[in-house]
Amino acid sequence: MPGLGQAKLFSTLTPAELQTIRDSCTVREYPAGAQIFKEGDPGDGIYIINEGKVQISALVSEEDRRVLGRLGEGDFFGEMAVLDDEPRSGTATTETTTLLIFIPRESMVAMLESSPRLAVRLVREFSLRMRDFNRRYVQEALQAERLTMVGRFARSIVHDFKNPLNVIGLAADLVKMEKATPEMRQKGSERIRAQVDRLSSMISELLEFTRGSSQGSIVPEPVNYGVYLKGIIEELQPEANEKRVTLVLRNDAPNRVVLMDQKRLHHVFTNLIHNAADVMPNGGPIYFSFEQKEDELVTHVEDSGPGIPEQIMPRLFETFATFGKANGTGLGLSICKRIIEDHKGWIRARNEPGGGAVFSFALPLKN
Repeated sequence: MPGLGQAKLFSTLTPAELQTIRDSCTVREYPAGAQIFKEGDPGDGIYIINEGKVQISALVSEEDRRVLGRLGEGDFFGEMAVLDDEPRSGTATTETTTLLIFIPRESMVAMLESSPRLAVRLVREFSLRMRDFNRRYVQEALQAERLTMVGRFARSIVHDFKNPLNVIGLAADLVKMEKATPEMRQKGSERIRAQVDRLSSMISELLEFTRGSSQGSIVPEPVNYGVYLKGIIEELQPEANEKRVTLVLRNDAPNRVVLMDQKRLHHVFTNLIHNAADVMPNGGPIYFSFEQKEDELVTHVEDSGPGIPEQIMPRLFETFATFGKANGTGLGLSICKRIIEDHKGWIRARNEPGGGAVFSFALPLKN
């Protein structure tokens, strides 16, 4: 029998043990591309590759077949049929003209029962193969997850950039109108400049998100919160108008000094307002209210939408968590959480009993 003694599985057997196997096995030749067995076939024995190459594959879904391994001279396959006496779990196909040694299951089982060394070698080789398969499976799974994350990240960027780009487009149209007054052109230029700054800030936030660290990421300065909030509302109201949304103050923001990074906090307001507008297709009010406590200032942003589904609430601020937005990924809220926490504050969400979601965040007051 050609090559049996050179097979990895039988390299430790005595001549007498090898002869016992030779007496029960047969040689089978297959052309390139031939199917040796397929999923569901009876597990009738084990194969040793004397010459050629064999590919082992399996269906992971109805239309997706994956290659689990490629084997060459001296390798064996089909051992699971010997170990569990179950149907084949994969498909074996030749890649080249291949010469195989086939050992029936009954003969192999009898040999394993009489040779502890062979049983140990089979289990060891099977274990090494499964470890290799696990490593490759984990690598493929990680790569697939990375590609999925890249896709979701790209969709998030497109979604977040869409609003300022739309504003820039509208302002550019206004500026180039023949009947535009100098004041209209000035206003359009200011809006374009503001949105360019906003895009720059958003890019910085996205880069910060990919770094995964917040060290040194805020530049706090003392700011009058009442004045700051008034400026935010005035800036964002024209954009909200385009979605038939009105920004309403339930009470005035306190004129208290807060240590904050104005550009970074701006991203929190724009994100919360855009999220609220997205769940209000028919427009409506977005309410702002404020609570001044002993050591912190709390801002509440309440929409008039359907509220947040309870099943998503526990993971609302996790990366890529979404709550019904067609193009949303939740990346914006995870960045908001990081920004507020970088300010030593907190951010939370809840649903109002009558409908609508409320996002609340607190900033420490400057003593």
